[in-house]
Amino acid sequence: MPINYRLVPADFEYIIQHSGATVVCVHPDYMPAIDSVRTRLVGVNHFVALEGAGFGWIDYEATLAATMPDFTAVEIAETDLITVNYTSGTTARPKGVMITHRNAWVNAMGTLVHHHLSPADRYLWTLPMFHANGWTFTWINTARGMTHVCLRRVEPKLIFDLIRHERITMFCAAPTVLIGIANAPAAMRAGAPRGVRLFTAGAPPAAATIELVERELGWELTHVYGLTETAPLITFCEPLPEHEGLSGSARAEIKARQGVELVSSGELRVVDSEGREVPQDGQTLGEITVRGNVVMRGYYNDPAATAAAMKGGWFHSGDAAVVHSDGYVEIRDRFKDVIISGGENISSVEVEGCLLRHPAVQEVAVVGMPHERWGESPHAFIILRAGASAHEDELKAHIRAHLAHFKTPQWISFVDELPKTATGKVQKYLLRAGHSGISKQ
Repeated sequence: MPINYRLVPADFEYIIQHSGATVVCVHPDYMPAIDSVRTRLVGVNHFVALEGAGFGWIDYEATLAATMPDFTAVEIAETDLITVNYTSGTTARPKGVMITHRNAWVNAMGTLVHHHLSPADRYLWTLPMFHANGWTFTWINTARGMTHVCLRRVEPKLIFDLIRHERITMFCAAPTVLIGIANAPAAMRAGAPRGVRLFTAGAPPAAATIELVERELGWELTHVYGLTETAPLITFCEPLPEHEGLSGSARAEIKARQGVELVSSGELRVVDSEGREVPQDGQTLGEITVRGNVVMRGYYNDPAATAAAMKGGWFHSGDAAVVHSDGYVEIRDRFKDVIISGGENISSVEVEGCLLRHPAVQEVAVVGMPHERWGESPHAFIILRAGASAHEDELKAHIRAHLAHFKTPQWISFVDELPKTATGKVQKYLLRAGHSGISKQ
């Protein structure tokens, strides 16, 4: 049961207690956090230090070296649990997603069908392994005999250094990491090999970011989509022969879509509030729902949350999407993030993508804020590129030139950083709440 190491001690306490864990293994950097709640972890029998030791902690390496374990084979059914992954708990208590051996195996095999890997591949871990088990690449890489190259911190310079020196051929990156890579200084990118393959997921990536990575670095980017509850991959933006003749920007627009189901994942439908599939018109919003091989067994010790998520036998994602004429799904927003202004639906993802086309904008998040006349109106929080400048009126004019005028943000704030989860997702509820930790330029 991997735990997000960026959580606070109270979260560690809740997850460990709720899961019934009896052994806790911790890196020294996080031992003080566990020690601060240790007296309340009544079900834990062993506290293991993964490096070195501390008062009351078992030294993992020393214990392993001094012990000759007697392993006994255990029969494992494909429906048995392989892992429990707790959701981030940004707006409520974390929920334990129960992933079975079948869930993980099917996801691994499906990914290998769609994305060809070999023992010669060398994989760089920029993705946290606690995040949906590293999108199953913990097992995919091992099953394929690939080399794992791990790093303790995610920094663009370190990533480029390792790609060069460790001859990396493949990695996965959440959009926030992708933005940092794409906007790295030219000197940092110098000498980076072309042809590196990467997956991106975790939040809808902007077409502008995809185009920048492929044009400037010569890397091959694949967009995938899923959730912790789906083990995690559901869709794969499969490149088609007809895409090859498109311009870089047109190809990036398609790659920004979530795509079609992996052959192994099961069934995916985008449905309206009555459960009917939406037309493939690229306009009608519906919710992504899934059933089949990769859907979790349920939430651990939480039947009410399981029943709410698995209505009618389908897992309901909460993602608002459209389906294009070619069957490719495209997320427009989380339903809770759709902005309703004067009766019109505004996709925050669409507005963000448009702003990222402006040469001065490095990162952006758009949320709905109360408006006296329209009920809600978009508010854009923008991080500018280093050395770049832009005025509010300039950015609003940029939006009006590309989108319907009612989608133009009523307010624009220039900030130094955006609040994010450990997996790189912007915490929009904090932006809506006027979070005081957001530093403004």
